[in-house]
Amino acid sequence: MELRYRVFAHISKPPHEVFEAVADPDKLSHYFTTGGAKGRIEPGATVIWDFHDFPGAFPVQVIEVVPDERIMLEWEGEPDADYNVTVTMTFKPVDGDAGRTLVEIAEEGWRETESGLKGSYNNCMGWSQMLAALKAWVEYGINLREGMYK
Repeated sequence: MELRYRVFAHISKPPHEVFEAVADPDKLSHYFTTGGAKGRIEPGATVIWDFHDFPGAFPVQVIEVVPDERIMLEWEGEPDADYNVTVTMTFKPVDGDAGRTLVEIAEEGWRETESGLKGSYNNCMGWSQMLAALKAWVEYGINLREGMYK
């Protein structure tokens, strides 16, 4: 069994605006990284995502970026693990000129262990919530993450 998943959401804004809400650390810090994000998502960069509510600060390695289309990241799969998992985000225009974006987030690479399974479930929950928070922030300026986990 391969531990991987894919979550998605439709955001009622054009791909460039949605992409920038993830790539720009100031924007990401408004709705997702409760402790702030340091560093723009650019190929070869290592950025820091800090979560004051759950579970702390993480270095995130940026593997690939296609502006307005795709972001590929790697980060530690489990606390103190000796391997990384891969996160792939895609941003696809939908509905022609209506300015909507389909955002998909896929994550894979956990070890097939009890702790790997638990880590994949926790991250699936986190990415699902991130998509809801992204939608609320980009479309309405509402921060859904505040108070979500604490």
